[in-house]
Amino acid sequence: MVEKKLTTAEEQVMQHLWDLEHGFLKDIVEKYDTPRPAYTTVSTVVRVLVRKGFIGFRAYGKTNEYFPKVTKAQYFQQQVTPMLSNYLKDSPSAFASYFASSKLGLAELEDIKKLIDDRIRKIKAKKSK
Repeated sequence: MVEKKLTTAEEQVMQHLWDLEHGFLKDIVEKYDTPRPAYTTVSTVVRVLVRKGFIGFRAYGKTNEYFPKVTKAQYFQQQVTPMLSNYLKDSPSAFASYFASSKLGLAELEDIKKLIDDRIRKIKAKKSK
């Protein structure tokens, strides 16, 4: 996995490419809200992401079709792990406690609880096999 932090502009391009799964430069530009950045600006950011190893491409003559080489989940994991280490002393419980004590509403907390309960069920089912 590529271990680098993305700039805000790079992260925006990646968000659009993760949504698209693959696409040409024009497709990425069209994903932006108006006013859209210049085509050349997005092209420059895409080239940087290719060089960093976040994006791959297939060439069709002079046109490239781009695709993410790093999944959204991989990038998220890469960003969260140092945060857990630096701010929460490698404690997933402290991370969960942060969300439990934040200003999340009942619906968001219930969604988190459901995700945790589902994961617990899967782990228990796997152990019982």
